[in-house]
Amino acid sequence: MTPKEEITQIIEEKKQEFIDAADQIWATPETRFATDRSVANFYPILEREGFQVEKGLAHMKNAFVATYGSGKPVIGILAEYDALGNLSQKADCGQHDPLVKGGNGHGCGHNLLGTGSLAGAVGIKEYMKRHELKGTIQLFGCPAEESGYGKAFMARDGVFSDLDVALSWHPMDINSAWAQSSLAVFQVYYHFKGTAAHAAAAPEQGRSALDAAELMNIGVQFLREHMIDAARVHYAFIDAGGESANVVQPSATLYYFIRAPKVEQAQEIYERVNKIAKGAALMTETQVEIDFDSACANYVPNRAVTTDLYENLKEYGSLGLTKADEEYAQRYYDTLTAETKESLKSRAQLLHPDASETEIEKMAALPVATDLAPLHFTNTASGSTDVGDVSWVVPTAQFMLACEPQGTPAHSWQWAANGKSAVAHKGVLAAGKVLATTAFDLLTKPELVAKAKEEHAKMLGGKKYISAIPENVLPR
Repeated sequence: MTPKEEITQIIEEKKQEFIDAADQIWATPETRFATDRSVANFYPILEREGFQVEKGLAHMKNAFVATYGSGKPVIGILAEYDALGNLSQKADCGQHDPLVKGGNGHGCGHNLLGTGSLAGAVGIKEYMKRHELKGTIQLFGCPAEESGYGKAFMARDGVFSDLDVALSWHPMDINSAWAQSSLAVFQVYYHFKGTAAHAAAAPEQGRSALDAAELMNIGVQFLREHMIDAARVHYAFIDAGGESANVVQPSATLYYFIRAPKVEQAQEIYERVNKIAKGAALMTETQVEIDFDSACANYVPNRAVTTDLYENLKEYGSLGLTKADEEYAQRYYDTLTAETKESLKSRAQLLHPDASETEIEKMAALPVATDLAPLHFTNTASGSTDVGDVSWVVPTAQFMLACEPQGTPAHSWQWAANGKSAVAHKGVLAAGKVLATTAFDLLTKPELVAKAKEEHAKMLGGKKYISAIPENVLPR
């Protein structure tokens, strides 16, 4: 038996504890930093496996690092476990059916992400113990990836500074190494305060915070023409002033996400949005408080480690789906529109340009994708992740594993419904195997770590990581 075969066998032997933890996290979906019940599933396993656990990192009670071993290299594996608001969903249900109306749900698969990372850390740790392999493995528990960006606060506080390499993964509807960037993002609240008055009897005495918020949004709409094409700006009303139409609304709050390929580009747009907010307040004779929530950097993929990870993904990333698994996933595939199903053909053609039309049709019709996208590094960026901040501090690699129904989007009820299925569970185990075998390569190939560090320095071009989060802003 090869070392990697032994590592994968270890994960199989311990699989039930990872599956149980994934299901328990799914059953208690929590958002942002308030992940008390979710994180609690990690501690008994880690302590039983001999990790030393330090809790409460970077002013976050639900952030932790679990350490096994000693000396160099130090390999970090990143775990997430936060859910999303308004994505409550019954498990294994082929239609949108919330468990709790308006409740939280794991519509991004972080119950799988965290426990897959846990499986990887335990798998390589057990091999290290059996064979007295030197080096250090650290599993980082990171809350608030969806909103709040726990890893960005951890990076700002130097939590990742002693690592040699960091590894992560994400559930997806495609199998691929993560070989592209992501968008930097600033998250900001704009609190408008005005003066209440009777909207009919004394409107001249009122100053509408709601008017100010709406004028701000209009101003940002005009700004869109003058932003770079790759920028994205989204908003939500957190407070629209109340439900009485005959009151001049005295308060209103907007929550903005401002995204761009680089931190400095997001910073520039943020400053312009601030001017619009202040202008809206001037126009309405209201006040505005600009309340910085969080930010994360763009992701910088490390080619050396990503290439090694890709080979392990090719070897150990198969879910080994059964006919019953495919029949199960078909219920979600059947919810797709004709346009989405057609787009899957285009995606398959793009990823596999040499494939025949028959092969493309077959790949696009699978309820769970089984093909592996070719490794292709690109400067394109979409979405945002606080893994970006880690990648500025230390060489970082991650991958996507198709344990979600093909064609269904992240942040959907379909992903939440799939979260306790056999398909999802097989994703947890496969992800753990890919992470653990890649960690093995890093522990046993000093030349790979050296190459990763050399490339990391070259990619940054002399730039140092500077957090976009102001020093006075704390997780909340």
